[in-house]
Amino acid sequence: MLKDKRIVDLTRVLTPGAERFKLDIRTFFVDELQPDFHRPEGEWYVLQEWQISSHIGTHIESPYHHIKEGPDVSELSIEKLIGEAVVLDFRHKRAGQAIKLKELQPHSGDIRAGDMVLIRTGFDREYGKPDYDRPYLALESLQWLVERGITCVGIDASGIERYKAEEQPGHLLLFSHGIPVIEELTNLDRLKRKRVLLIALPLPIRTADSCPIRAVAIEEA
Repeated sequence: MLKDKRIVDLTRVLTPGAERFKLDIRTFFVDELQPDFHRPEGEWYVLQEWQISSHIGTHIESPYHHIKEGPDVSELSIEKLIGEAVVLDFRHKRAGQAIKLKELQPHSGDIRAGDMVLIRTGFDREYGKPDYDRPYLALESLQWLVERGITCVGIDASGIERYKAEEQPGHLLLFSHGIPVIEELTNLDRLKRKRVLLIALPLPIRTADSCPIRAVAIEEA
């Protein structure tokens, strides 16, 4: 099935204790947590307990992140998170600059109804640096994408809004239309095609506003 295809992992590798958001892992021998389980003496047979932020690394945000009555991560449609994605290149934008509508409109022929849209800024290189700024999507740009019938917006940076803005109108706009947001993608520079098959699936956790994902792109070799 994957003959003549390239698979590109778009996911951040996470390291406990080295991330901006919480990721703590405690490891126990299985019989420490489950005394009814038998562990042969000296055998490495472990269970772990994790404390993890819902927004760590490459993650997807559901409408529930900003809308109390909105669907949570468990209610996101799988069909909309496995499908065609178009990669739009905005590496010319600098930190703090908006990606404006007039800059998106030339890509109108590339964006189809039902697409996931991936914004490439190149700012995944800043991942892990404290307090880093990045480009963002102007509200009019997001409105235009909504009108094009897209199903998801992803970006290779820490967010789609102006950094540290007092309000999040872009999130509210997308979420009010049932459109989730993927942040902290990486390796978009490894893609050789503008259109790819994207798989971006969270764990179906009820009441979760967001969840780390494994995002994978499949393209023609």
